[in-house]
Amino acid sequence: MGNLKELQNFAEGLKKQDVMMPVLFTSHGNPMDIPLDREERPFWKALYELGLSLQKQYELKGVVVVSAHWCTRGTFVNSSYEQTQIYDYYGFPEEYYEPKYQAHGAPEIAHEIKKIVPEVQETSEWGLDHGAWPMLMHLFPEGNVPVFQLSIDYYASPEYHFALGRQLQSLREKGVLIIGSGSLIHNLRLAMQKMRAHDNTPYGWEAEYDAWLKEQINLRNVDALINYESSHKLGKLAAPTPDHFVPVLYTLGLMNNRDAIQYFYDESVSVPAFSERSFILKPE
Repeated sequence: MGNLKELQNFAEGLKKQDVMMPVLFTSHGNPMDIPLDREERPFWKALYELGLSLQKQYELKGVVVVSAHWCTRGTFVNSSYEQTQIYDYYGFPEEYYEPKYQAHGAPEIAHEIKKIVPEVQETSEWGLDHGAWPMLMHLFPEGNVPVFQLSIDYYASPEYHFALGRQLQSLREKGVLIIGSGSLIHNLRLAMQKMRAHDNTPYGWEAEYDAWLKEQINLRNVDALINYESSHKLGKLAAPTPDHFVPVLYTLGLMNNRDAIQYFYDESVSVPAFSERSFILKPE
């Protein structure tokens, strides 16, 4: 526990609010863009404007990020009050390690997750990785919203991830914003193959798959998205590993039939084998 107020909050438990919180699925951005400011990078600006809107409309008690970059065997939740910023990338120029993001965790919300899903294990051995802080430093630049991460069980099925999202729906009634942070298209090998040749143009197939994904999301065709590896011919090419795709399954699991789907970043694919398509689910 970080302080007396937090201990009191934990003792009282999380209280329901009158307003249902939205849910996000967001890219955490191309790591090559981390040093760029919001005026240089439209995606960062979109996150910033969304953050302003969220803080104006809602009383945010805390944020849970399901990040593509915290993969474990089993599911873990970080229950620390102090959150370490993790630069979990290597060999980049010095300016990629200069951005600082400081925000406290929310142990009382982490404990609530443990109560809802007892098999989730609490830990203090993580922090905010680059699936979280590069996005958060634009979404909530003041670091004034408590935030922590929920890990991805790398070995679990897509159905497991979707079901776990559904189990956490009650948090939406208690001021908790849950964010799935990944990328609907993420083939690092193919992306690096082009980038090493100083070619940042898409391969061409990305637009077809991105359009199909958007259609399935709009149709709320959850089955197609859960079975992403087989429901489209490009599924395995676009997501050869589960880490960046399955965060969207948490977001979809948290969806209810009163939610409207709004894309806060809907630009065409501009980087090879990568997507920044991002959306919010908001009660109408």
